[in-house]
Amino acid sequence: MLADVVAVPNNARMPRVVFTPSGLETEVPVGTSVLDAARRLGVDLDSVCGGRGICGRCQVSPNVGSFAKWSIDSTAEALSASADIEATYHGRRALEHRRLGCAAHVQADVVIDIPADSQVHRQVVRKTVNLDDLVLDPLFMLCYIEVPLQQLGDARSVYDSMVDALAEQHNRKVRRASTHVLSSLHKALDHDDRCATVALRMGAHGDELVAAWPGFVDAAYGIAVDIGSTTIAGHLVDLATGEVVASGGRMNPQIRFGEDLMSRVSYVMMNPGGDRELTSAIRIALNELTTELIADAATHANKVLDVVLVGNPIMHHVVLGIDPTPLGMAPFTLATAEAVHCQAVDLQLQLPHASVYLLPCIAGHVGADTAAAILAEGPHRGDNFQLLVDVGTNAEIVLGSKQFQFAASSPTGPAFEGAQLSCGQRATAGAIERVRIDRVTLEPRIKVIGCDLWSDDPGFAEGTNDLSISGVCGSGIIEVMAEMYLAGIIAVDGTIVGTASSSRIISDGRTFSYRLYQNDDVDLLITQNDVRAIQLAKAALRAGIDLLVEQAGLTELTDIRLAGAFGSHIDPLYAMVLGLVPDCPVGGVRAVGNAAGAGAVRALLSASLRKEIEKTVQGVVKIETAIEPKFQELFVAAMAFPHASAPSTHLAAMVQLPTRTEADDAASSGRRRRRPAPTTSEVGELL
Repeated sequence: MLADVVAVPNNARMPRVVFTPSGLETEVPVGTSVLDAARRLGVDLDSVCGGRGICGRCQVSPNVGSFAKWSIDSTAEALSASADIEATYHGRRALEHRRLGCAAHVQADVVIDIPADSQVHRQVVRKTVNLDDLVLDPLFMLCYIEVPLQQLGDARSVYDSMVDALAEQHNRKVRRASTHVLSSLHKALDHDDRCATVALRMGAHGDELVAAWPGFVDAAYGIAVDIGSTTIAGHLVDLATGEVVASGGRMNPQIRFGEDLMSRVSYVMMNPGGDRELTSAIRIALNELTTELIADAATHANKVLDVVLVGNPIMHHVVLGIDPTPLGMAPFTLATAEAVHCQAVDLQLQLPHASVYLLPCIAGHVGADTAAAILAEGPHRGDNFQLLVDVGTNAEIVLGSKQFQFAASSPTGPAFEGAQLSCGQRATAGAIERVRIDRVTLEPRIKVIGCDLWSDDPGFAEGTNDLSISGVCGSGIIEVMAEMYLAGIIAVDGTIVGTASSSRIISDGRTFSYRLYQNDDVDLLITQNDVRAIQLAKAALRAGIDLLVEQAGLTELTDIRLAGAFGSHIDPLYAMVLGLVPDCPVGGVRAVGNAAGAGAVRALLSASLRKEIEKTVQGVVKIETAIEPKFQELFVAAMAFPHASAPSTHLAAMVQLPTRTEADDAASSGRRRRRPAPTTSEVGELL
């Protein structure tokens, strides 16, 4: 709705308006509103209500002073006096020293600043999810409209009337309406003032009307979900501001069909209708999670306009209702690698106005979650190579720069999550998460989830009185193995050494175990088989990394990022001690949190980022570890702690490593092994 302007003589010079920070300028007739001037010039100034002084999103800051750059003297009188709607405005964003762009009218030359929070394409920085440097590029916009009352004999439909109102009041060209929204159009105008808020999905060739509500609505939401094989994590996000207003998570209920992905695929193969059971389980969990997020934000399901889902290829197929069994056997062919668009109701999600976007997959074992992690961490944007590793049951590895990118999946199995260890458990209250071992006495110190004290701190017993210390979770498993190696309890080849004179070393037939913790209820031992399980898992991961490093022709990495829920809790130093990742300078290894979830949120908030990742994944070179002839050679070398042959120059500067002997070198190189090398079947089981 354009404001009325004051008529001026033909020979009178019109006032100049300069907008900062863009630097765009124009001349407008006296009396033109700042909002209209910004719209005519294409300045990025937000507005939902169409200039009615309701939404408060078009706030601007007039500048007073002399601006030589533009030869403008901007005074307090350059804009009209404060209007009544500004005096009575009590929206979510206080005016303070600002003006409403729709109520402030140009009287003379003026320089006007558009604050960051008044821009549609504003930059977003949030603590709960890493959105650094994200610039909003919204896919949706809200428009508040007034629709004239129709009379008997008027043949125009409600939809046509809304389209006309959007064109006249917001200069938007609507080409069509989603089928699901048609049933709500009458209800949106079923009141005396005939005012409604509509949501548009913006397009280059016209908009699509996707939702309509009676009265003024100033917020709409999207949901980003990372569907992991173990956990499901989701975020409810304000689509206009990028604010993460609620976050939540839950265990993936498919665990009852199998701990790892291949077990679930086997369940489908062996049980007719098993694929439908897996699909039903995940969709029920998604509905529960979205309901929880909406309740936490005190909003309504009909305000959710978009959902972004990411997950590994099997989760991707299962949530779409696609049989995952082809992904369980060679050649591991995806039904589709393209990004998928559908409606929430198609996936039985109880979100009446929401569309769904699934990021593209890369290959049969590298899915949309990896694409989302790439989007979040940007290995394809930098000049230097970045190694991005999502450590999990099936680790995904990406190595790349703006030149080229490689990706691989490495079948680590569930050992890091404790599933294959005698004392392993999930990260719950009472689980041991931190371990330190005295280098002389071999006595351990531990920390458990739910208590901030170490076991040798006063008050530890009281602090853990209500906790059941019953096992070791993932981060604790990494640390105890690394500490055992640093203390000389484990040799380079993974053998638990039985020569140490300590009551902690327990004879176990032909092998030895290390007693980590004991009380009246539990005796937690790290056995030789436990060490072997971790060796196999870490060797599979490291061999996959080494394959990509060789493909890229690199000799050293300086930027290694550990992603995922598990990767976020790994101490980077211990990851290097164990040999999970290559040797790297101090500070070069860091945890980046749930990069897949952060990438999903970014895709939710930016149309340009969706295009970017769809283009990027097409150029990623997938390395299939199962058919690489050198994989087993790299696997065997990676069985040693930290590694049989790779140097540990940077690691040695950070921590005192055990002195390697000729026997150690012989054992790790295969000339004389204390422990047998991994068998072909052991490697094959992982592959």
